[in-house]
Amino acid sequence: MKLKSTILLAALALAAFGAHAQSQGVSKDEIVLGSIQDLSGPIAGFGKQVRLGMMLRVDEINEQGGVNGRKVKLIVEDSAYDPKKAVLAAQKLVNQDKIFMMVGHIGTAQNMAAMPIQFEKNVINFFPVTAAREMYEPFHKLKYSYAATYYDQMRNAAPRLAKEKGAKKVCTMYQDDEFGLEVKRGAEEGLKTIGMKFAEETTYKRGATDFSSQVQKMQAAGCDMIVLGTIIRETIGAIGTARKLGYSPTFLGSSAAYTDLIHKLGGPAMNGLYATHTVANPYLDAASQPVRFWANKYMTKFNEEPTVFSVYGYYIIDTFAKVAGKAGANLSTDSFIKVMDTMVIEPDMFGGARQTFSPTKRLGSDASRLSQITDGKWKVVSDYFN
Repeated sequence: MKLKSTILLAALALAAFGAHAQSQGVSKDEIVLGSIQDLSGPIAGFGKQVRLGMMLRVDEINEQGGVNGRKVKLIVEDSAYDPKKAVLAAQKLVNQDKIFMMVGHIGTAQNMAAMPIQFEKNVINFFPVTAAREMYEPFHKLKYSYAATYYDQMRNAAPRLAKEKGAKKVCTMYQDDEFGLEVKRGAEEGLKTIGMKFAEETTYKRGATDFSSQVQKMQAAGCDMIVLGTIIRETIGAIGTARKLGYSPTFLGSSAAYTDLIHKLGGPAMNGLYATHTVANPYLDAASQPVRFWANKYMTKFNEEPTVFSVYGYYIIDTFAKVAGKAGANLSTDSFIKVMDTMVIEPDMFGGARQTFSPTKRLGSDASRLSQITDGKWKVVSDYFN
């Protein structure tokens, strides 16, 4: 009898340990989330905005009583956009802070470096802020992504805009790395569908500040549409150089160039630029009353205007809370995955595309749309396409 009791107690202890290991970061009254952002490196502007958007939604959730009675605790670490620092940050969050989930980690290389650490401890990588295909491919049960990839964005947008503008020679200037190549590959594939290919290609190294040779090369080739595999400084530099040369092709960028910093830093010269995106930048005077209200609430709380990256942060936490809420009182990695794999996320006030997930589908949507800078602001000019 004593032996049976000992075996029973051991089994119960083992089961309790398994449940605890399964639910790292979930206690009776708290859910601990982790995020890695660039708070001091080259895209610190983006990282800080994602963090503030997350904080706004966390505060709202906690003010409303939390998720099934559990308050949300968000711990944010700085990677300075360095994959090595992202590894150290992930180790701290996963092993020391014992987070339940990694949310909204920014950067492709940084996510690639951190994911093995997370997966070893059964920690989900939820909605990273990068449009790389590796965020959902190859399949892994702990990967969930929401951002239409750079490849798909350009595969759909480039032929569409080329036809609309009657472009005769489409060319590309892209960053000489995996990001730039994804933009180029997607546009290349899309142009094939309308019997076109790039008439000219030119690249630049990360950190470049002078784009005169690249722009002159495309001008000499007679390019009337240019696909840009650029981020902020390079987008502004390329277009600014073209304007000075009296050269006015149609410029198309990816969601990496869809930021208010383009028109704020680049000024009137940026008018006319097209870019793909998924949710619209939340201007304080937005036409939509709910977005206007939200943007002003953000401004009041943080004393700065929100951006599309603020929306990403807010949306990521909001979606997490919806799924965790449906998972019920017994929140665990498995119960979260079970809900997530049947999840349908309808467009919210920010106008994102409908997202659906399944046991075999880890990208919510591959749809994007086009905006153009007009009179110093991004304005949506197309419906979603995929």
